[in-house]
Amino acid sequence: MDTATHTYTEPKMTGQNKNQKLETATFGAGCFWCVEAVFQNLQGVIAVVSGYSGGHVEKPSYEQVCSGTTGHAEVCRITYDPEKITYKELLEVFWKTHDPTTLNRQGNDEGPQYRSAIFYHTDEQRQLAEHYKKELNSSGTWSKPIITEISPFKNFYKAEDYHQNYYTLHSSQPYCLFVIRPKMEKFNKIFKEKVKK
Repeated sequence: MDTATHTYTEPKMTGQNKNQKLETATFGAGCFWCVEAVFQNLQGVIAVVSGYSGGHVEKPSYEQVCSGTTGHAEVCRITYDPEKITYKELLEVFWKTHDPTTLNRQGNDEGPQYRSAIFYHTDEQRQLAEHYKKELNSSGTWSKPIITEISPFKNFYKAEDYHQNYYTLHSSQPYCLFVIRPKMEKFNKIFKEKVKK
């Protein structure tokens, strides 16, 4: 695949949302197929794009990222309407839909590309993420400390087209059935008031 196509493009604004002031969040929580499936279904989220952030190689391919040598995490770049969903609410979904205590791993997916990571775009996002992480660690919600990386956003490279909208297009695939579907069932139960109708 031509890696020159791996640049992020903002979602096209329609009549319904072109006057909205949209904001961006970038989260890594294991396989980006899982993260994408969850955040696509949240009210107030306009677009979710799977890609790679936090690394030192420009325009990496999926194979390069999977080698664990580029420094990237699999992430989703989330465009949202802050009047409909806040960054704090996005953080709540982020922390409740993956295990933020495992280093470079989610389930059977292992490697630095699967690390738990928040790449903040503003100082307010950084403060909220650090505060929420501290509160969760103090509360004892998890038996082990949260090791989520909180780093400034530096780059984003859109993943190959076949990774986009993966769960919607491939819901009968084994990984979707046995990994993503249970996660979605949990998400829909916990956040039923925030799920898109």
